[in-house]
Amino acid sequence: MTVHVISRQKRRIRRRWLERVGEAVMAAEGCHPEAELSVVIGDDRWIQALNRNYRKKDSPTDVLAFPQGESPEGAAQLLGDVAISAETAARQGAEMGHSLHQELALLLAHGILHLTGWGDETSATRRRMLQRGEQVTREALERLRD
Repeated sequence: MTVHVISRQKRRIRRRWLERVGEAVMAAEGCHPEAELSVVIGDDRWIQALNRNYRKKDSPTDVLAFPQGESPEGAAQLLGDVAISAETAARQGAEMGHSLHQELALLLAHGILHLTGWGDETSATRRRMLQRGEQVTREALERLRD
C-alpha cells in the first residue's frame, strides 16, 4: 500500500508518519496490497471551496473523500483522494484534547473508511463509523510505536 501526503498549508505536518498511519488503516480495512491513496492537507479556505464545488455546502469541513473507482485489471488499485483541513483539525483536536497529529490521523482514518464503503448518513451509521475510525486509528498508532 502506498499513501502520498501533500501539505498545502502553513503548519508543520509529519508527512511520513501520516503516510504510515494511512497504510496501517488501509491494511486494517482489507485494501489491496498495491492500493494507492493521495492525501492533501490544506486550510479552511481551500477545503471550503472543495466542499462548495463538490457537495454544494459553502462552509469549511474537516475531511472530504473522493473515490477513484475501479482500476483496470492488473493495475494497482487507486483507492482515492482524501482532503483534510489542518485548521479544522487543530480546532477539533483542541476541543477533544488531541494533538493536531492525533486529530489528523483520526480524520485520515475517517476518509479511508468512506473510501472503503463506510457511510455516516444516519446517527447510527455515523456512530458505528466513528467507533471503527477510533479503533483502526488506535491500532495503527500502536503498530507505529512498536
